[in-house]
Amino acid sequence: MKNSIGSSVSLTLFGESHGAMLGAVLDGLAPGIPVETDYIAHQLELRRPAGRISTARREADAFQIVSGAFEGKTTGTPLCILIPNADTRSRDYAATRALARPGHADYTAWLKYHGYEDYRGGGHFSGRVTAALVAAGAVCLTALRRRGILIGSHIARCGGVADRDFEDGAGDIAALNEKAFAVLDEAAGERMRTVIAQAAAEGDSVGGVLETLILGLPAGVGEPWFDTLEGLLAHALFSIPAVKGVEFGDGFGLSALRGSQANDAFALDPEGRIFTKTNRNGGVNGGISNGSPLRIRCAVKPTPSIYKPQETVDFLRGQEAVLQLRGRHDPAIVHRARVVADSVCALVLCDALALRYGTDWLGGEGT
Repeated sequence: MKNSIGSSVSLTLFGESHGAMLGAVLDGLAPGIPVETDYIAHQLELRRPAGRISTARREADAFQIVSGAFEGKTTGTPLCILIPNADTRSRDYAATRALARPGHADYTAWLKYHGYEDYRGGGHFSGRVTAALVAAGAVCLTALRRRGILIGSHIARCGGVADRDFEDGAGDIAALNEKAFAVLDEAAGERMRTVIAQAAAEGDSVGGVLETLILGLPAGVGEPWFDTLEGLLAHALFSIPAVKGVEFGDGFGLSALRGSQANDAFALDPEGRIFTKTNRNGGVNGGISNGSPLRIRCAVKPTPSIYKPQETVDFLRGQEAVLQLRGRHDPAIVHRARVVADSVCALVLCDALALRYGTDWLGGEGT
């Protein structure tokens, strides 16, 4: 029954896709961090479905902050955010209650919770619950930004179409964080949308790859062995529904290189600061940040909810069956998941930085 993550700064998620509401509790935040409601709403808007490449479910995400904030700042006590569910169609799931949807958690949830789980819309396993994660992540992103730490993700690949690489780190991040469809090359973005729309027209779905860039993280953050910075981030990123792979820097590509190619040479800048000439290791050595930008990629699988007939099993009757889905589903979720990836990274970094420098480092005036 583990729905919490973090040591010094911790997050607990609760709620189900078709329940009355869902929410998040952030504990351990320093007092004095701005709680910018307009920014939280903006982040939730980036996650919201839009157009023919997303589900037809439309939620207002009219969040409420019910504790932990006063006069626009965190108080240092648990911050609780609630988000009501309104646009639900639970009847869409009644007929398929006992059919294990391929790629979903229906069967494993039934095993774990002995049939008492709320199965509607995927229940607690639904991507809908990430709305609460994004709302909480917005507060963490604000805290990091005041410390000069910037986070942004783009759709590096989708449906066989590739976006351009990061070039102007801070500028690219600023541009991405204003875009509903986060690409650096608009022409590539249009081709991706076309591929997603084609898959939707065929009753199918597509996946993609998210690439996250993190600038301004101090060197020396993270622990050796079991709490490496990579391990903490991967742990949290794998909690995002549909993420099936995480790599740092050149990741699996490093396995094809020789050490002379894979190593990042160290050098001194004119002011005597140490830096790496390349960043194939993604800003981490020995599980600890080295001062270079963090580079992370996440593989996001195709949305498992598709409109094609699929072979499955009725796990209540013990019979094989054919599943024909109804309802409202995304033909791709990679474009909506990128703000979730940003939020998860922010939560982990706030926790790691609080462990390194003390909780108050994130609060006050950011000095």
